[in-house]
Amino acid sequence: MLFHWHQKLTLSRLFPGMLALCLPASVLAAPPADTGTKASEILVAELAEDENVEDIEQSQPRKTRKPQIAEPVTATVGEKAKPRSAKKVAPNIDLKEVAPAPKSETEPTLPEVQATEASEPAQVEQHTPQEDSEVRPGEETVTAAPTEKPVEAAKNFTLLGNEVLPATSTRLAWSPGIQIAGLSQPTPVLVVNGAKAGPTLCLTGAIHGDELNGIEIIRRTMYDLEPKKLSGRVVGIPIVNLPGFQQGSRYLPDRRDLNRHFPGSPDGSLADRIAYSLFENIIRRCDMLVDIHTGSLKRTNLPQLRADMNNPDVATFTQGFDRMAVVHSTGSPGMLRSASVAAGITTVTLEAGESHRIQEHQIEAGVNSLTSLMERQGMISRMFVWGDPEPVYYDSDWIRAEHGGILFSDVELGARVSEGEILGYVADPITNAQYPIRSSSNGRIIGMAVDQVVMAGFAAYHIGTEAEVPGE
Repeated sequence: MLFHWHQKLTLSRLFPGMLALCLPASVLAAPPADTGTKASEILVAELAEDENVEDIEQSQPRKTRKPQIAEPVTATVGEKAKPRSAKKVAPNIDLKEVAPAPKSETEPTLPEVQATEASEPAQVEQHTPQEDSEVRPGEETVTAAPTEKPVEAAKNFTLLGNEVLPATSTRLAWSPGIQIAGLSQPTPVLVVNGAKAGPTLCLTGAIHGDELNGIEIIRRTMYDLEPKKLSGRVVGIPIVNLPGFQQGSRYLPDRRDLNRHFPGSPDGSLADRIAYSLFENIIRRCDMLVDIHTGSLKRTNLPQLRADMNNPDVATFTQGFDRMAVVHSTGSPGMLRSASVAAGITTVTLEAGESHRIQEHQIEAGVNSLTSLMERQGMISRMFVWGDPEPVYYDSDWIRAEHGGILFSDVELGARVSEGEILGYVADPITNAQYPIRSSSNGRIIGMAVDQVVMAGFAAYHIGTEAEVPGE
C-alpha cells in the first residue's frame, strides 16, 4: 500500500503536505477538540510545561479542617504477600569504599518483590531519671533499674532477588528490561539493612535525568550510614532515569516525562513500563519515600518539601525535616509522590536548586534534612541540633511574564517581598521597552526563573504565602 500511494502523488495529496510545512508547530501540536485522550497518546512531543509549575497551579486547596495529629510513621504499610525465597545472599559491601559497579545477572520477576516482613519495629523507650528528685539525710536510696523494651533484631530484607542480611550494606542492580539485551545497563541500587528492626525509607533521585543535586544528596546520605547502628532499612536509587542522565536530558528517550506515568503499566509505553518496574520491584517494599528533584526549564527552587497537607500522615511526616520549608501541593496524576501515597506509602517531594548543576548549599540542606528525618523516625541516634522551623506555605502562586524579552531579576531566591514590589523586568532587545514584573502578594520567593529569554506567559517567580486557614 505504501508504494502504491507514492506512485499516485497527485496535487490533491501534495497540497496538504506543503500546507503542513508552512503551519506553526503550535498549530500542528494542538489536537482536535473531539479526539479525546487518543490524540494525547499519539502526540508524545506535546509535553507538560513544567511539573514545578503545574503541580502548584493544579493543586487542590487545603481543606479547612485542621489535620489530626497522627502517630509517627510505622513500618507497616499494608497487608502484603509473603516474600518468596531470594535467589542469593547479597554481599556485604562497605559503601564508604570504592567498589566495582553492580552487575545484573538475572531479571527478577515483578511479583517476586512486592512484600515486606510481617513483623515491624518496636520503638525503644529510654528511661530518663528526674533531675529535681531529692534524697533526705538518713534515707536509703533504692535505684530502680530502668525498664526498656527489648530491642527487636532486624530480619533479612529481600530486594531484587537478593537477601540483604541484617547489619550489612550492599549494592544491587535494577533493570526494567526495556533495552536491547546485549546493551542493557543496570541501574545501581544502594541498600543498608540495619542491625535493629525499623521502617524502610526509600530515596529516589534523577527521575528527571538532568537533576543532579539529588544524586549527590543520596550518595552522601547513604554512605554516611552505619549498618550496625541503624534501625530499619534505607534504599537509595541515586539515578532512576539512567538514559536521561547519560544524555543530560530531563526526559526518557521517547521524550516522555517519567514522573507522569506512575504507578505504570507492564504493557504500556516505554515510560509506563519503566515506572511499573520501579514501582513494583522497589517502591512497594518501602514504608516512606522521599523523591528528590530540582527546578526545571532554567528555574531554581529554595530547598522545600512538596506535600499534600490534607493527608494527616504526610503532614506529620514533614515535621521530621529540619530547616525545610513546606509547600502544600496535592500532586498531579502520574507523579511518583501521588502514586506512592495512594499505595499507602508516606511520601514527599524534596526540591532543591536547579537542574544541570551541582550546588553545595542545596546539597547540604538536603543531607541535613534527611539526617533529621531518620533521627525523628528513630532510625539513627545522633546529637542533632534543630534549627528554627521553616514555615508551611498553604498558598502559593506563580507570577508570569506579560511580555516577551530578556528577563532580569531584582530579587534573589528566598527573599521576602511585598505586594506590588517589583521583582524584575523584561527588556525588549529591539524596541528597548522595559516591562516590570510585580509581586501579587506578600510572601517569599520560593522558586524563580534564572535570567533568560522569555515569552509572554512564562512562569517567572513562585511566591509562597503563609495564609491563614479557616478553622485554625
